[in-house]
Amino acid sequence: MLRSLLIANRGEIAIRIARTAADLGVETACVFAEDDSQSLHTRHGDQALDLGATGVAAYLDSERLIALAQETACEAIHPGYGFLSEAAEFAEGCEGAGLVFVGPTPETLRRFGDKAQARALAEECGVPVLPGVSHAVTLDEARAFFESLGRDGAVMLKAVGGGGGRGMSPVVEVGDLEE
Repeated sequence: MLRSLLIANRGEIAIRIARTAADLGVETACVFAEDDSQSLHTRHGDQALDLGATGVAAYLDSERLIALAQETACEAIHPGYGFLSEAAEFAEGCEGAGLVFVGPTPETLRRFGDKAQARALAEECGVPVLPGVSHAVTLDEARAFFESLGRDGAVMLKAVGGGGGRGMSPVVEVGDLEE
């Protein structure tokens, strides 16, 4: 069982992690951006650590988070969700620093962070998937796919970059694909 955990997140998710850790007898260090210094989550851990920066960027500074965990003798880092929770490089950095990353392995994060690889794995494992295309397509290819779905077909376009639902657009009329 871990003895100490750095919580690399803020707000409600940090509070939930801190409460669960306390129930398990695990000491916690909560981090905060300068503009979050009065946030409730800073009062739920055993200690509160200033990230030395403001805004969301503070919570994305993986080097600073790893350094703070090492300075405070934390054994693990819990990323919560969002921020660095799906960053394979962060998970690798934690492992390289001798810290436990509370989450999937870097390889799993890489594989499932790439939607085409995740879809291919699901298909290999016999998991039913909706009809789709797992690579960038031209407008003509998108039209051909859309039309192959029949008269009641619709598609969800996903940008190659982005995450968390950004870049997704429902299209219910083939004529709207170009837009």
